[in-house]
Amino acid sequence: MTRELQVNREHKDRLFNFIFGQDENREWTLSLYNAVNGSHYTDASQIKFNTLDNFLYISMRNDTSFLMTGTLNLYEHQASYNPNMPVRMMEYVSNLFSAYIKENCFDLYGSALIPLPTPKLVVFYNGTAKVEDEIILKLSDSFEEQTKEETDIEVKVRMLNVNYGENEELLHACKPLEEYAWFVENVREIMEKLKEKDEETDFEKKREHEMKHLSEAVKTTLEIMPKDFLIREFLLRQEASVMGIMGAGIMDPSVQEIYLERGRREGRMEERANTEREMKRADQLDEKVKRLTDILIQNGIEVETDENN
Repeated sequence: MTRELQVNREHKDRLFNFIFGQDENREWTLSLYNAVNGSHYTDASQIKFNTLDNFLYISMRNDTSFLMTGTLNLYEHQASYNPNMPVRMMEYVSNLFSAYIKENCFDLYGSALIPLPTPKLVVFYNGTAKVEDEIILKLSDSFEEQTKEETDIEVKVRMLNVNYGENEELLHACKPLEEYAWFVENVREIMEKLKEKDEETDFEKKREHEMKHLSEAVKTTLEIMPKDFLIREFLLRQEASVMGIMGAGIMDPSVQEIYLERGRREGRMEERANTEREMKRADQLDEKVKRLTDILIQNGIEVETDENN
């Protein structure tokens, strides 16, 4: 029986956060925490979610953050390599610390030292570009080379490759993470096959087609997902939300505008580069003509020149 999906286009979450950032799934969050840190905690009630979106007075959001055994854990999902994550994480930590200080009524201007949880910053990468299993991103990589060693501040972010088939030790250590990677990989492969057959070139129609491809890919992946997968029942129960989450990047006008502007910018850069190449060729041609004219004159051959040039 075919399932018709009513896509929730208002959903701005991400699938990674939807799976690992929910109270009902805190056992999976604990499993992920243990896999990332090589620990063996068993009491999921120790996890206290404090994702920025939960605080109404903060006008920014991160993916998933939680307090656990004296640590402040910020988990971000990225589908493309972003070397600027240390800057973003620094902003997130600053806002989370502000919320933590207010919640605990600490005096930021007092003489007593405020006890703060230790930040642990992790990016889970599942883009299509090949990357190593783990990369350490540093804030200081953005600083001027001649002064970076003198910095008084540093932020380090662990970027972990969670593509299916990569980073096997990490994925095997967290079954829900491995299943998530399998799900994303299968949706991606099915979508690519459907897009290869799609000859539509109009942007708006192509975007609508992509949504249809995504719907078919999600439904097919859920149908072939092994029944012993821990996340299977959750995804089936939340299928419309999953579609809304995964389709947000396709249908969200603000996201599309970013890509359109990026395309326009790259087009302008290419046009500028072509103009510069043409000007260089023209200069080289003028120089060749001048050298040839000098040679002819030196050999007593009269040469007519255009005085206007």
